[in-house]
Amino acid sequence: MRTALTELVGVRHPIVQTGMGWVAGPRLVSAAANAGALGVLASATMTVDELRAAVRKVRSRTDAPFGVNLRADAGDARERVRIIVEEGVRVASFALAPSRELIAELKDAGVVVIPSVGARRHAEKVADWGADAVVVQGGEGGGHTGEVATSVLLPQVVDAVGIPVVAAGGFHDGRGLVAALSYGAAGIAMGTRFLLTSDSTVPDAVKARYLAASVKDVTVTTAVDGLPHRMLRTEMVAALEGAGRLRALARAVRRAAGFRRLSGLSWAAMVRDGRAMRHGRDLSWSQVLLAANTPMLLKASMVEGRTDLGVMASGQVAGVIEDLPSCEELVARIMSEAAHVLRTLPSP
Repeated sequence: MRTALTELVGVRHPIVQTGMGWVAGPRLVSAAANAGALGVLASATMTVDELRAAVRKVRSRTDAPFGVNLRADAGDARERVRIIVEEGVRVASFALAPSRELIAELKDAGVVVIPSVGARRHAEKVADWGADAVVVQGGEGGGHTGEVATSVLLPQVVDAVGIPVVAAGGFHDGRGLVAALSYGAAGIAMGTRFLLTSDSTVPDAVKARYLAASVKDVTVTTAVDGLPHRMLRTEMVAALEGAGRLRALARAVRRAAGFRRLSGLSWAAMVRDGRAMRHGRDLSWSQVLLAANTPMLLKASMVEGRTDLGVMASGQVAGVIEDLPSCEELVARIMSEAAHVLRTLPSP
């Protein structure tokens, strides 16, 4: 199936595996790429040296195109961009809108730039700045998310911009791919569905927790970092929501110290990043610290298997996923289902 997305990035199928911290490492990304999708490494939970090593590991496992997801507001963003350029990575994706200058720098080096957005105005902005495509995530999506459903947001953005639009939020099968295409999208992006594959390194007990979840077990909370965050309702989420300000601050400081040791960032750098996140938002300093070390809360679950101590970002789609196929099996199934749906659509 050829679409504007497959033509732009050179993959066989119009499917993107999103960059999930602690989840989208070399094993999952190379498996997604070999299956014909666009695999995307999550770099926010890696040091600069770890990122370069991860890119080379993916390259050793696949000849297919893949991407790297970056935090545009990170203090070392330009250093990470340099690695992408030097290592010949095909795609740079962003969770927050990159600057016009950063987009130009990447495009001049031949890198395809695909920011993720949650609002029409943000899509229009990055398109005006030269982005090659945009991922549009509706409120069903996991992690930081907005309030507008994909079925409402997607056609708005498709009508507003002249670049390929990739739909995210609520997709897991071939029917969803056809639905996205019917809205004018060039493909779909999936996080939770790829997390729940046999190629994902997430511990089996954590995967079982996701598989056991119903749609009602996926909630949106602002208790983690002050911003709407979609995740499974766990013991930690309940504790964060019920904690007083002083208790929340004490926990945030402890986890911030852990993230500082893990990331190699100085306290000064963490405070600088925290100030950037706090700017223009009504966040307490405990929420700022939690925002700076949310990766530690994710690591507890996604790496260490401690669902009692961590958070589990999740799209609503977790409530309807029931199996753990390989990436190869998943992508093949989605494309087969999409072909079947297209064949059986009633003729006009």
